[in-house]
Amino acid sequence: MPDIGGERLSTGLAVDDRFGVVIVNYRTTDLTLRCVASLLEHQMAAPESIVVVDNGSPDDSGVRLRAELPVGIRFYQSIRNGGFGAGVNFGMSLVDAELVLVLNPDTYFLRNQVEEIRALFRGNPSMGLMGLRLINPDGSLQYSARRFYSLIDILVRRSPIGRSPLFQSLSDSHLMCSAWNGGIFSSDWVMGTGFVVRRSVYMKLGGMDEGYFLYLEEVDLCARIWIHGWQVRAVPYIELVHDHQRHSAQGIWSTSARIHLRSMLRFFRKFGVPWLRRPRVEEMRRRYLRWRQYVRWSGGGLAETEADRALSQRLAS
Repeated sequence: MPDIGGERLSTGLAVDDRFGVVIVNYRTTDLTLRCVASLLEHQMAAPESIVVVDNGSPDDSGVRLRAELPVGIRFYQSIRNGGFGAGVNFGMSLVDAELVLVLNPDTYFLRNQVEEIRALFRGNPSMGLMGLRLINPDGSLQYSARRFYSLIDILVRRSPIGRSPLFQSLSDSHLMCSAWNGGIFSSDWVMGTGFVVRRSVYMKLGGMDEGYFLYLEEVDLCARIWIHGWQVRAVPYIELVHDHQRHSAQGIWSTSARIHLRSMLRFFRKFGVPWLRRPRVEEMRRRYLRWRQYVRWSGGGLAETEADRALSQRLAS
């Protein structure tokens, strides 16, 4: 990972290491209840520190969750489904903690590792976001830390050529396969299935970009974390089971595939994408600033975040 310089957090977590959880539900009531039960069983967080957001589910999720969630869990029902990022942003606005664990409903823990999480953030004051070791129910690894995409990476990951042995090393490099054999490591981005973020950093960045309805919100968030001077890391020894409810692997003409394509196009407009080599953070920063200028000049009504103002002031000085 390149040395990007720039802004760094001035303090660690000695002042504030409160721990909270945000879970966004959409038609996954049973999974959400299992996820919450896992958190309470292993005492990952106090009930009042767990926020569950129902993202406008058209089924009986709201009724069931209101009735079946354990006492003390904070439940909120959104009147609309604005997408995954909108649900997380809503939950983040309600949680009262500096370290926030964001979880998909189809996840659960096998043991309590909160103190290890706190210690890692204390020891890494520039770390804005940390990815966990995602495993399948059988214990196999999901390789949830990734490099930013080049066009060749996309072809290898999303087309039949990726099955060729000639491209195996490129795929392994994108998935950072060898990095999971050691200690905590820097990653371009981590899967949004389960991660811990400093709420102060998240709010300075303006949260997730709600221009994505689904897919790549976490890649965008991690890109902005790097661009604004913080770091993204992954830790191989804090495990989260992901009982994968896969949607993005549907056919190329499916609704999920079309949403995925729109998300990719938005990400590339914001940050660019090289043909062969993976992008450097400095290049992504320049492209991001140009994108912001274009949106403002075209009357897009883009709000300026605290982190964007700090970045502009630093580059101007």
